[in-house]
Amino acid sequence: WAYAKVDHSSPELFDAISRQAIKKIHTFNSLSITNTVWAYAKMGHSSPELFDVMSRKVIKEIDTFNNSQGIANTVWAYAKLGHGSSELFDALAQKAMDKVNYLNSMSIANIVWAYAKVGHPDKLLFDAISCKAIEKIDTFDSRGIVKIVWAYAKVGRHSTSSFLVRELFDAFSYKLMEKVNTLNSQEIANIVWAYAKVGHSSPKLFTTMSQKAIEEVDTFNSQSLANTVWAYAKAGHIAPELYDALSYKAMEDLDTFNSQTLVNTMWA
Repeated sequence: WAYAKVDHSSPELFDAISRQAIKKIHTFNSLSITNTVWAYAKMGHSSPELFDVMSRKVIKEIDTFNNSQGIANTVWAYAKLGHGSSELFDALAQKAMDKVNYLNSMSIANIVWAYAKVGHPDKLLFDAISCKAIEKIDTFDSRGIVKIVWAYAKVGRHSTSSFLVRELFDAFSYKLMEKVNTLNSQEIANIVWAYAKVGHSSPKLFTTMSQKAIEEVDTFNSQSLANTVWAYAKAGHIAPELYDALSYKAMEDLDTFNSQTLVNTMWA
């Protein structure tokens, strides 16, 4: 945890600790498990065997996982390293719902991001998170909001079939317009992609994002550009100045487009 906290990479040390941690797994409690997996994820150090052993330990002793921040950090760590475990995520979803009233804005964002990242759409969890996120709307920064809307879109929640999703995306649209000057091109692309994907109409938000995207046009890469024009087309939001700006950028960077981004851009 200490090495990760100061961002000091030591792959040999982490490999050695992994081997010892597996041997001593019976001595780990919920806090030490959380700190360990968080550290490996923070440093981007994959250790599948360790994470498997830790996962089984968590499931076996799930009743001891009562710290909301610990729950959030654990699922974030597994998702960050792409280590999916359905049993683990099922068990921690229930614990997250039990502790939902204790989750802060960062924990909420990290939890839904993690479940979306590993492709584990837990409807009850996402509904519980929706209610809590609306309550805490004023505590979110722009990065947390972007994570959440991306996550809901990624797991296939749809605005037209869920009152909670509509309420959440409505609330976030106003906050995003307030915070527009803090957004970068990747975040702009993720926002409009998410709103279009869940089918949530927000003309004022799209107009605001269009203006900011034009200012940031030089920082768009092929993926964010393709996602942005796709989103505006999918939402039926006409933005000729944005399309002009992005078309010039696309021509400059055409060699960086793959087949999918080319298709999405041409379709839009």
